[in-house]
Amino acid sequence: MTVNVHNPDQYMAGLRQIIAQGRKRIGFIVGAGAPASILTGNPPKSLIPTVSGLTREVIDNLSGQEKTAVESIISELGATEYNIELILSKTRNLSSIIGSTKIHGLNGNEHKVLSENICKKIGSIVDKSLPSNSTPYHDLVTWLGGSDRDHAIEIFTTNYDLLFEEAFENARIPYFDGFSGSKQAFFDPSTVASDILPARWARLWKLHGSVGWTKNSKGEVIRDGKAHSTDLIFPEHLKYEQTQKAPYSALFDRLRQFLMTPDTLLIATGFSFGDAHISGRIDECLTANKSSSVFAFQHNLISEEKNACDIAGRCSNMSVYCSDGAMINGVRAQWMPGDLPTRDWGPIRSTYWDAILDGGPPVFILGKYDRLAKFFSASRTEQIFPETTILNTNDIARS
Repeated sequence: MTVNVHNPDQYMAGLRQIIAQGRKRIGFIVGAGAPASILTGNPPKSLIPTVSGLTREVIDNLSGQEKTAVESIISELGATEYNIELILSKTRNLSSIIGSTKIHGLNGNEHKVLSENICKKIGSIVDKSLPSNSTPYHDLVTWLGGSDRDHAIEIFTTNYDLLFEEAFENARIPYFDGFSGSKQAFFDPSTVASDILPARWARLWKLHGSVGWTKNSKGEVIRDGKAHSTDLIFPEHLKYEQTQKAPYSALFDRLRQFLMTPDTLLIATGFSFGDAHISGRIDECLTANKSSSVFAFQHNLISEEKNACDIAGRCSNMSVYCSDGAMINGVRAQWMPGDLPTRDWGPIRSTYWDAILDGGPPVFILGKYDRLAKFFSASRTEQIFPETTILNTNDIARS
């Protein structure tokens, strides 16, 4: 009986070479697991919580009738299905349609106030600064700025914080987020759709909005950079009609455009693939464009990454890498390293295959955002590749 296994050396050698060459169009999709991986304080606590942690903190900070209303909404949504995004979408919808009628104990105007208070609380939680110059954000940005590339690096993120902006500015690396101007920067969809900026400018696309975004008197989205501007945090992006409005329509179109471009690689980190709107677009594009690839580096065991594996099961150009195994070319199997590809490969293997717990067995570690960022940063050092290294991302998956 043949047992399928995947050799991590084979796939990471190929990825390392792709990173070093600088010719492929590379993008990242970064989820809430990225800032949550940065621990601060004693006892250690995530710099910014994941969506579930954010939901708990916001609810705990509500009081009176607002908290009672949210608890009633949670009961309606289902105790295991709710998150702060769905709660906010629900109360925003109610604010626009019920008028003076009371639902969950609040009328339309009171639901509007509740949604505004939720956004303010979200803003206060995610408005954090990077703690030092040695975070994963610094590692990833340093790699990005330290190599010559044919194409700009594009970062798509569902997070609302300003950690990437801070890392770019600390490193003096120019980036474009779709807005132009200074005092009240305006969104320019035509520039988002084009590639007229130099490749050395990174692209940062905030798919779900951001701290510092608000609306002007005309109802247009602007960026004023102020922490209290949180009107657009947690937009109702799951609603089709909402994602057709600027700036979200242009940002989601940019994700599609990126994935539909030949020979592209999108790397997922800290992203659960639980957002149906984004996952559906990735699934659609991978099906339509077989020359694009997605490498999903997941934090959980492969048995727990159903959302990512469902797409990878349908699309052979998506690979899922977990600590205990991977799904590559539609084949789900455990990891099994072989002999070192070269005599000097040991230090390179330790960047992706190492023990997480003291005394524990080595596992694949790039599902952790901080380790993945270091892997990219380390690729700037002298490259050592086995003679059989494969360069094309789809070839990597098929091998």
